[in-house]
Amino acid sequence: MCNKFEYGAGNTVYPHILKPLFQIGEGNKESDDEYSFSRQRQTQISSNTMTGVLKLYDNFQSIFDKYGDVRTKGWFLMSSPLPTLIICLTYVYIVKVIGPRLMANRKPFELRRTLIVYNLFQVIFSSWLFYEMVNVCWWYYFSKFTEFFDTFFFVLRKKTRHISTLHVIHHGVMPMSVWFGVRFTPGGHSTFFGLLNTFVHIIMYSYYLLAALGPEIQKYLWWKKYLTSLQMIQFVAIMVHAFQLLFIECNYPRAFVWWIGMHAVMFFFLFKEFYNEQYSRPRKAKAEAANSAAKDSCNGVSQSNGEIKKNSYSKQSDYYVNGDGISRPDLVQRTVSASANN
Repeated sequence: MCNKFEYGAGNTVYPHILKPLFQIGEGNKESDDEYSFSRQRQTQISSNTMTGVLKLYDNFQSIFDKYGDVRTKGWFLMSSPLPTLIICLTYVYIVKVIGPRLMANRKPFELRRTLIVYNLFQVIFSSWLFYEMVNVCWWYYFSKFTEFFDTFFFVLRKKTRHISTLHVIHHGVMPMSVWFGVRFTPGGHSTFFGLLNTFVHIIMYSYYLLAALGPEIQKYLWWKKYLTSLQMIQFVAIMVHAFQLLFIECNYPRAFVWWIGMHAVMFFFLFKEFYNEQYSRPRKAKAEAANSAAKDSCNGVSQSNGEIKKNSYSKQSDYYVNGDGISRPDLVQRTVSASANN
């Protein structure tokens, strides 16, 4: 007769059945211990990773605290470049992704009065910055964010052809470029860049202000290409001003000589390509089209019964800007017919 013992009233539990249950319980306890150890290890790894990230950030931040100008350390957005970087990346994402998607099935906004007010503000703001540049370098940095609205208005008006690579690079890069100047070298040699840039912006936003007033004013705005030329001259002057310190002994960080100078080089060539696409190549293509049309009129015109017939095509230049930036002009054909009386 096997051993047994009572479990509660009227319940009989045999040891050979109960023993495995105790073993299962013991096994579960070991699994719990392993799980607890695994969780502790994961927590420790996460903690070490976070500590490493924070230490890396502290080392990164110490560079700006150690070498940054103490006068600008406590200014808004000046403690670290990360907020400025995030704002710039957000700007690019809005104007290249979110904005076009939101406006895809909507009618474009006119924004005429808004543009008049905005451009008037930029003219006044740039004039003040030009006058007070040495004392208001932070406001010059801040002005680069206000210029984002140039692109936002293009998006709202569905003028995506104006949101070219040059436009986005120019607006997306400038806040970061100026941040380093304000944080490390405010005033002195660095102010020349801002001084010249604000002067150009006074003229540029005056042009945009006049253009926003309507067709009755726009017909007088024949000088747009000269505004682009002025911007290119600006970058040449900035290059010369920056790179002169490579040959002159001056207590100015050599890294910022290259930083400012290479920005000027980059923007000069970007604006030069813009100028060529907008003005030089169309003028050249128009002259070639005129010569081609003259040759066609000599070789392809026949006279029959007093009627002049032309069975050829004359090429006309169709210059446009697409959504991905300024494209090369394509020559398109259209039928031209002409008749003359005897």
